[in-house]
Amino acid sequence: MTTLLTYPIYSFRFWKAYSVQMRPYLLFVSGIAGLSGIAISATETTPLWKIIAAFIPFFFGYGFGQALTDCFQTDTDKLSAPYRPLSKGVISIRSVLMVSITGLTLSGILLYLLHPLSLWLCLLSVFGLATYSYIKKNFWFGGPFYNAWIVALLPIMGFFTALQASEKNFTPTLYIYPAVSFFSYANFVLIGYLKDIVADKATGYKTFPVVLGWNKTILTGDIIAAVTLILFWGAGIKNSYELIFGIAGSTAIIYGQISGHLSKQKNEKGALISILSTVRSFVLLHIAFTLHFQPEWWPYTIAFYALFEITMYRRPSRYQV
Repeated sequence: MTTLLTYPIYSFRFWKAYSVQMRPYLLFVSGIAGLSGIAISATETTPLWKIIAAFIPFFFGYGFGQALTDCFQTDTDKLSAPYRPLSKGVISIRSVLMVSITGLTLSGILLYLLHPLSLWLCLLSVFGLATYSYIKKNFWFGGPFYNAWIVALLPIMGFFTALQASEKNFTPTLYIYPAVSFFSYANFVLIGYLKDIVADKATGYKTFPVVLGWNKTILTGDIIAAVTLILFWGAGIKNSYELIFGIAGSTAIIYGQISGHLSKQKNEKGALISILSTVRSFVLLHIAFTLHFQPEWWPYTIAFYALFEITMYRRPSRYQV
């Protein structure tokens, strides 16, 4: 019987495996959510270094957060995502917890230095990440929305990082933007559960599709997608760059829902197009919001989206998103 080697935290193999556990293709989700908030408050006098410094913790935050939550759901991941290093046992839960908490702590410190309010929002999001697996396992209706409020904090945190420490003017009219983050991410989580129905059922996770099935999950996704689009287009369009990305994001989310209804394979293979469409729509709609406030950033957002697609294409498991 062969004993499986657990990579020590100081080894290159550990960090390579940890990067897989982070899901690099999804770092773009938190990155663009935070950047859309930065774009709202950034002005011509905002230093470039400050924008870059703020973007870094948002970009890597998703990976640290995902690795953290994975430590609490290895039972279902061993069935639904056996390719992940934690599922294989080549990296330990203790090491992943240590690195993830350290990464989130350093991110919080950097955000605090940029604006004190961002730290409190960061601590709130870490609490959400640490308790998400419990909600997912025990409350079938709560998982997508519980995860979504954490992501909805990112544009608000991003907004504060580009301000002076004394400024705290996140007005009520701006809440439409984190509201879009909330509903578009809730849809991504909900549809994402479709790929894990078998594993979640076997390990006792009471997710929405486990309790109510495929068809009702897609129908609920239709409602959430509709709310997302109503909020997005209700915010108004200011320039052609925003319009192009807005149309692309809207098309993606609609296409994903239609694919879910038409799929003949009600399993991870049948869910693939729908899941890819929801994550693409999230990124595209948030790029549109970014360009709503900073249209001159369009070359960078195009490069950002191209890198997102390349990283998605190179993900280690075709049916895992």
